[in-house]
Amino acid sequence: MKCVVVWFKRDLRVEDNAALVAATRMGVPVIPLVVIEPDLWAQPDLSWRHYRFFRACVSSLNEGLHRIGACLNTRVGSVISVLDEIARSYQIEGLYSHQETWNGWTYQRDRDVQKWCRAQGVTWHEPVQNGVVRKLTTRNGWAAQWQATMDQPLLSVPKFTALDIGSQPVPEEAALNLSFDGCDSLQSAGRAHALRDLDSFLRVRGRSYTKAMSSPVTAFDACSRVSAHLAFGTLSLREVHHATEARRVELAQLSKQDRASWPQSMKSFSARLRWHCHFIQKLEDAPRFEFDNMHRAYDGLRPRPSDPDRLAAWEQGRTGYPMIDACMRALRATGWLNFRMRAMVTSFASYHLWLDWRDTALVLARLFTDYEPGIHYSQIQMQSGTTGINTLRIYNPIKQSMDQDPNGVFIRRWVPELAHLGAGDIHTPWASPLFGSGDYPAPIVDEATARKQAADRVYALRKMPSHKEIAKNIAAHHGSRKSGLSPTRHRKPKTDPRQQSFFWGNES
Repeated sequence: MKCVVVWFKRDLRVEDNAALVAATRMGVPVIPLVVIEPDLWAQPDLSWRHYRFFRACVSSLNEGLHRIGACLNTRVGSVISVLDEIARSYQIEGLYSHQETWNGWTYQRDRDVQKWCRAQGVTWHEPVQNGVVRKLTTRNGWAAQWQATMDQPLLSVPKFTALDIGSQPVPEEAALNLSFDGCDSLQSAGRAHALRDLDSFLRVRGRSYTKAMSSPVTAFDACSRVSAHLAFGTLSLREVHHATEARRVELAQLSKQDRASWPQSMKSFSARLRWHCHFIQKLEDAPRFEFDNMHRAYDGLRPRPSDPDRLAAWEQGRTGYPMIDACMRALRATGWLNFRMRAMVTSFASYHLWLDWRDTALVLARLFTDYEPGIHYSQIQMQSGTTGINTLRIYNPIKQSMDQDPNGVFIRRWVPELAHLGAGDIHTPWASPLFGSGDYPAPIVDEATARKQAADRVYALRKMPSHKEIAKNIAAHHGSRKSGLSPTRHRKPKTDPRQQSFFWGNES
């Protein structure tokens, strides 16, 4: 029997799914397929929380298919072994899946699948599902391409005949050697929760987004929280774009009093949808950015492997700097952190603790439920100073603590050892006469000294004659710019400093 296979990867939905729609137009039965790949889940950047979220998304996809009279086939093993098994019983007329820019393991896996398809005479169709362009030759005009892709109409859920080839149970975490990682407040996954989170943000929670997104006290509620849903594809980026633009049109029709701060919040959020793809495009164009410094002058700058004691103290929230520790503990428990705090904990690890970004990147990858490699590694390198083209940002954790949590609300929640301290002492507990009465550690490094030493080292590299020319080439290939303008004519947009500081995750 002839058939086509729709391989769901990180597009776990039936709505606005170009791969599914294209497959159904072939006029032959469809095999909807999810493959649980043990080797993928054994990679060092993945963790219990990712798989738990993924399992819920697969269940949601199964429900979506059942609603349209179809079924989901789940198999465990390598994709090629599963395709081999299908090919022994069916004539595969085509393999359909969205283009994917993910980690290095999936990059090599997809190359192997392409070889299999060629050997079997099977055409692999890979439509796009976001604004990332495969085989991009220049960044000029990229913004216009993104806009055109996002403005396309949403695809309707198709009707089709699905083949049930027999499913294997989706393994539980322990079966894949994934142990509980402390995430006891994991965000709810699946299509229904994704739609609920988006709607509540656009209509209720996002009112003060522009101002509230910087502080961890307010960001957990004021930010959209759709980043994990986008990472696993229970929402398409185009759906979020359309919903955001529809909300902006709706707001424009209200009185100035009723609009309040909504228009600026929606403008800020809309910009982040573009940045989402801008960063993934970097990894699409240069997959080695997951492993190598963007600017090779920084090779050997920090020791590898990193100091294990410092790395462990940072990961466990035991550095002696309250805001750093509160953020790392909150991230461990919830799987999420707002963009400014992601920047701060990375900056502290890279500069104050002088840890190599490849070591801290793996820690954070395992902790972020919304882990998106294209965004993740670009941002880690940017904040670690190894891109060679971005302004050096070394966050002072004491200042950030005072600015973003002046009353110590967030710190007291996540660092209960300091709950007895007042607002005047909680940011620098070591200076309080009450310090030492609990189990909280002294500062792991002197903040000012460590910050100066790190800055001196990095700036010394940036003064090297060869640095500028290499940086110029990096900017030409990977830098953002206005559509139609060359890099030399691009003017830096005038935006709120809060928005310029850091873009991380699928949203902020």
